Amino acid sequence: MTYTNLGRTGLKVSRLCLGTMNFGPRTEERDAFAIMDKALEAGVNFFDTANVYGGEGRRGWTEEIVGRWFAQGGGRREKVVLATKVYNPMDEPNDGPNEGRFLSLYKIRRHLEASFKRLQTDHVELYQMHHIDPDLSWEECWGAFEPLVNQGKVDYIGSSNFAARHICYAQAAAAKRNFLGLVSEQHKYSLNCRLPELELLPAAKELGLGVIAWSPLDGALLSGAILNPAPGSRSEQRAKNLSAEDRARLTEYAKLCKDLGESEANVALAWMLANPAITAPIIGPRTLRQFEDSLRAVEIKLSGEALKKLDDIFPGPGGAAPQAYAW
Repeated sequence: MTYTNLGRTGLKVSRLCLGTMNFGPRTEERDAFAIMDKALEAGVNFFDTANVYGGEGRRGWTEEIVGRWFAQGGGRREKVVLATKVYNPMDEPNDGPNEGRFLSLYKIRRHLEASFKRLQTDHVELYQMHHIDPDLSWEECWGAFEPLVNQGKVDYIGSSNFAARHICYAQAAAAKRNFLGLVSEQHKYSLNCRLPELELLPAAKELGLGVIAWSPLDGALLSGAILNPAPGSRSEQRAKNLSAEDRARLTEYAKLCKDLGESEANVALAWMLANPAITAPIIGPRTLRQFEDSLRAVEIKLSGEALKKLDDIFPGPGGAAPQAYAW
């Protein structure tokens, strides 16, 4: 495994981030334990979760599984750079009007303490706002997060699904407080979803934020399973909705990967790892085999010719704004 700094911090994280969203709803606890054990063995020290993972009626389930894995001891908690999130409502029936899809000092404090109980820990390395709350003032936002850092409950603050302008507003407000502010942005990005190259990636790079890419395989579109899906699988349903243009693009992509001698999934991850703006893509394995297969991505070094062919198959927006469209 290789490592890099999380944004401009001194924190070292693995180039692959283990996403836990499948743990519980799609991956049994014993299998989730096996994946996490294998992750540590392989040098993957960066784990991402969220308080709502587990699904409707079972929100918090995934954090509970991770917590029970930590409770086994053996240095598990000490070896993991743990990231979780806050924003969405939980399933508690009596939480009242302060449990909607938004943030507040009141909610952030309560949800962090609840995550601690589920995760069986007293701190997290990275606490992320799952979405932007346009009605929350940055004075209140940083007034909520800054004490958590000062108290040692949280090491760093990150965002997720923010626009570039939101990151700029956040950092300007943090600077006025002499506070570090955001250190990372978790964002949807893949060969098939390259809009972040216009604004988000350049802004994050200039401001020193690490970018953690979610859905790097675009919901299994780039996994190699869409063109020949298993009967009854989610891929089968998505395959039925493919346009002729998408099918042709994926067919060309599959041929290129075959010529490279690598799987479609690992080429998609290797393409992302070649981008200096990306800290780590989030891999979300359902099985131990899927996790083990993804480790190969770190070893793949795509040639300039291969990168050019990938750009031809999945053309991006043309670079950063405004040069991409203004001249």
